[in-house]
Amino acid sequence: MDSRTILEMLRFGEHINLECKKAESKLPNSVWETYSSFANTDGGIILFGVEEHVRETDFEKRFTFVSIKNSDQRLKDFWNTVNSEKVSSNILVDADAGLCEVKGETIMWIQVPQADYRSKPVFINGNPMKGTFKRNHEGDYHCTEEEVKAMLRDASDSGNDGGLLNGYTMDDIDLNSLRSYRIEFEHRNPDHIWNGENDQIFLKNMGGYAIDRATGKGWLTAAGLLMFGKGLSVRERFDNIRMDYIDESNLLPGSRWSDRLTYDGMWENNLYNFVRQITPKLVNGIKRPFRLEGMVRVDDTPVHKAIREAVANMIIHRLSYYGGFESCKKGYGIFIFKSRKFETSSVVNL
Repeated sequence: MDSRTILEMLRFGEHINLECKKAESKLPNSVWETYSSFANTDGGIILFGVEEHVRETDFEKRFTFVSIKNSDQRLKDFWNTVNSEKVSSNILVDADAGLCEVKGETIMWIQVPQADYRSKPVFINGNPMKGTFKRNHEGDYHCTEEEVKAMLRDASDSGNDGGLLNGYTMDDIDLNSLRSYRIEFEHRNPDHIWNGENDQIFLKNMGGYAIDRATGKGWLTAAGLLMFGKGLSVRERFDNIRMDYIDESNLLPGSRWSDRLTYDGMWENNLYNFVRQITPKLVNGIKRPFRLEGMVRVDDTPVHKAIREAVANMIIHRLSYYGGFESCKKGYGIFIFKSRKFETSSVVNL
C-alpha cells in the first residue's frame, strides 16, 4: 500500500472499513477489537500513526500524521500478538501489513480481510461470548450471544445435528418411537422405497445414523439420538436438555399449572414422543369441520398445521439459538413449553 492510496482513502474519513489510530509509541489495546470487528464484518484497513480531527472540515488539517517510533519493532509486535493466544485466529498473510511514508512520516497499515465463515467468530482474550466484535458505521461493538452462536453454527459444514456420537448405537434407539414414526411415514408415503428397509438403514437414510469412514463403524447422529433415542441415553449425552410442557390456563387458586408433561418414567424422553404428546394438548378444543376429498375425510385445518409448525420451529430454534446440539451438553438446551391457551399462539419460555 502506497502513500497515494492511503491519502485517497482518508478523503472519506473514518468509516465502516477504515480505522485510524495514533499509536505513536505502542499498539493500543483497542486494535484487537477492531481486528475482530473487521474480520467478522466486511474487512477493513487499520492505519497507525494517523489521527483524525473529526470537527475539522479542511482535509489538509483533518488528519495529523505522526511517525511510528521503532516502526519495525511495532510491526513485529503486531505479528507476534496476532499469532498468539490474544486472538482466536490469524487470518492475515505477510502482504496484509506493512510500513509506508506519508507526508514525511512513517505510518503502519494493516489490511484485515473478512474471515471465511469457517473461521468465524474471530474473537479476543479467549472468550467468544465476550470477545467477539462487529463493525457498525465507525465503531466496534460487542456481538450479542445470539450473533456469536449464529457464527458458530454457520462454521459447521455438516451441521450440528449430523455429528456422529461415538459409542451410541441402535441399542440406544427406542424402537417403539422409531416404529411409530415409520407407520406415520408409510401412511403418508405408501410407495416410498425406504419403507422396505430395516430400521438401521431407514434411520441412516433419514440422517439419524451414519458410518465413520475412518473406522468403518456406524454410530447414531445427534439428530437420531434426540429424535428417537431412549430417554436415559439422551440425558446421558445431552445432560442438560429438559423437555417440559406446562399449561397455565384455567388455573385453580394456589395452582402453578393445570396440566404438565415432564419426566415421570411414563414415556421415553425423546423429541418425537415429546411432540406427539404435547400437540394433542395444544389443539384440544379447536373445531374440526367435516370435509371429504373423494372418499377420505380430511379434518386437518390451517390452524392445526400452524400449531404443529410452531412446535417444530420452537424446538429447532431452541437448539440452534444455543449453539446447536453440542451446546446442550454444556448446559444451555432446556425446553419448557408454557401454554396459556389460547392467544393465537402459545407462549414459549426457554
